[in-house]
Amino acid sequence: MINSLRWRELWRPLPGGARLWVTLASAGFLLAALVSHGRQLLQLSFDAQGWCWLLLGVGLSLLSLLANAAAWGVVLRWLGHQPRWSAAVVLFLTSNLRKYLPGGVWHLVARVRALQAQPAPESPLEGPPLRTPQALVSVLLDPLLAAVAALALVPFGGWQAGLWLLCLLPLLVLLPRWLNPLMQRLEQLRARQLVERGLLDNSATDVALELPPALPGYPWPPLLAELGFVLLRFAGFACCVQAFDLSFAIGWGGWLAGFALAWTAGLVVPGAPGGLGVFEAVLLMRLAAVVPEAPLLAVVISYRLVSTVADLLGALTARADLAAIRNRRYC
Repeated sequence: MINSLRWRELWRPLPGGARLWVTLASAGFLLAALVSHGRQLLQLSFDAQGWCWLLLGVGLSLLSLLANAAAWGVVLRWLGHQPRWSAAVVLFLTSNLRKYLPGGVWHLVARVRALQAQPAPESPLEGPPLRTPQALVSVLLDPLLAAVAALALVPFGGWQAGLWLLCLLPLLVLLPRWLNPLMQRLEQLRARQLVERGLLDNSATDVALELPPALPGYPWPPLLAELGFVLLRFAGFACCVQAFDLSFAIGWGGWLAGFALAWTAGLVVPGAPGGLGVFEAVLLMRLAAVVPEAPLLAVVISYRLVSTVADLLGALTARADLAAIRNRRYC
């Protein structure tokens, strides 16, 4: 008993939480890199072809958002629900921009509430609303599968001191005997967090004790859909690499492996909303030894701008579609 109390005293939570410290560390690393290579960055310039590559990157990043929304629809269908595809895509895109809000949960909350709402023309599901555990699993399974799909692409970068093997191990976690308890645990943790913040109407006890139904098997269909999404995401990043003529530096297999690892870190590591800072820091640490750092910084910054513009365009377009749906409803 005494030893356990001593361990608890040693492992006290960091002031402000881990998210704050990860954000500060990532921001500090990026700031140091910018200060060290600021003069070289200012010397870089675009030609007309470079701007065309960036424009294509925006288009491919926007297409990847549509693929992500469709993959979420595949997740819903695999779980036994009947998605309204157009409404599910609109909901996904309109809520996607909320990932940049402090807390990093507002896009998930919007989707959970939509799945729990009564049927309406803009509802993402056919039939009755979902209970809290079902809605949470439907929302949490999407980023989990996306992360596993991204890690499965890391082996395209070669041996990497055995990293390729570690990145394939999460595929085993998707086996039903491991995935079911994992999703139950994630659902309970997220439910408690949302109830404590007043974002769910259920009491903390009821939500924590109620378990979601068992998953139907190995999630091959949604996993493949998420794999297509990540590849399209990488295609937008590859356009930024081409804009600075850096594809020769390590080959596309190396770029894909570095991107997949950094993107996964930005998704799962607690940090700034939208993975801001974490993705950039991991990519720099991973590739700076084999790619000139100043052009690599330019690629990282341009990709952040490209992906953010795509997020804005996707949300604005989806909001226009949602307004049109509501206008038809009241006409």
